[in-house]
Amino acid sequence: MGNEEIITIYADGGCRGNPGPGGWGVFLQAGSKAKELWGGEADTTNNRMELTAVIRALEALKRPAIIEVHTDSQYVQKGISEWIHNWKRNGWRTSDKKPVKNADLWQCLDKLAKEHDIKWLWVKGHAGHPGNERADGLANRGIDELLAKDSKSPKLPKY
Repeated sequence: MGNEEIITIYADGGCRGNPGPGGWGVFLQAGSKAKELWGGEADTTNNRMELTAVIRALEALKRPAIIEVHTDSQYVQKGISEWIHNWKRNGWRTSDKKPVKNADLWQCLDKLAKEHDIKWLWVKGHAGHPGNERADGLANRGIDELLAKDSKSPKLPKY
């Protein structure tokens, strides 16, 4: 692993209403190369969008890599680096025996993360961090594009 290039990922997700229309955004950097990804979902939660952002970032990678993931979501950062071990041991149940919320996404993220050497870093949201602000803008773009597309769709009468 000597001189391998580190891939830096800034991931963010959000909703307008929670639940409500949501978006996720990713800014990836590897040396002089950069890539932006974004998308949206009509009826979702903030936490699902935060997880989706990281999942989409890892899915975009073509081979195992050394990665730094920057997220403003303590849910994502603590979930993947601390809580997930007990969830898996307890059959995807919390310490109070309730099903883990968003287990489908946690299981997907767990599988993808195993392919890489990842450092999970929390950054304070909306604090002027350029990478995080860019990911936030992309997440909002995902929501905006989703809402614009929905407003152009013909509304069928309900019978």
